[in-house]
Amino acid sequence: MARPDKAAKVSELTEAFSKSEATVLTEYRGLTVAQLKELRRSLGENATYAVAKNTLTAIAAKEAGIEGLDETLTGPTAIAFVTGDIAAATKGLRDFAKANPSLAIKGGVLEGKFLDAQAVLKLADLESREVLLSKMAGALQANLAKAAYLLAAPLSQGARVLGALRDAAEANPSLIGGAGSAPAAEATDETPAAEAAPEAAEAAE
Repeated sequence: MARPDKAAKVSELTEAFSKSEATVLTEYRGLTVAQLKELRRSLGENATYAVAKNTLTAIAAKEAGIEGLDETLTGPTAIAFVTGDIAAATKGLRDFAKANPSLAIKGGVLEGKFLDAQAVLKLADLESREVLLSKMAGALQANLAKAAYLLAAPLSQGARVLGALRDAAEANPSLIGGAGSAPAAEATDETPAAEAAPEAAEAAE
């Protein structure tokens, strides 16, 4: 590869490393062209899969600030640059490797840190973004329903109390203030004279 072409390839790989959510390095020795196409299709929009020379990959990784890849850069290397759902992409690679043993996962990069093959496979066990979003939506909906219930509960209780008072008032009108007059108080021996016979008190004056 001519020097300008190498520089362009290194620049392309460096940008891919920098923009990816994660990167998975694989060895594809023994895979046919048809199988590589199938692998790319299985990754869908979650990742791009490209064959790269080890020397150029090493330079690009260093320019992107990534260290620790040197030991994985042996044999034919192809890189999955994950730009979508990390769990979905790594699951796709893992499942393809199970069906096609010629594909070997050598390691990867997540948030600029090197991951060995076992750590990459653990990413495949994570729940997908869709599942996480679904769980978050379900939790949010449940919290909103609970909040709505708490807000509505005092109103409904108040309505029941008012309804009970209305029913009681209809059954016994005397419970409503001003509906009738109170009976006159009877005079007793202890009632003050002015209250018992106001007219007499006025006459005495």
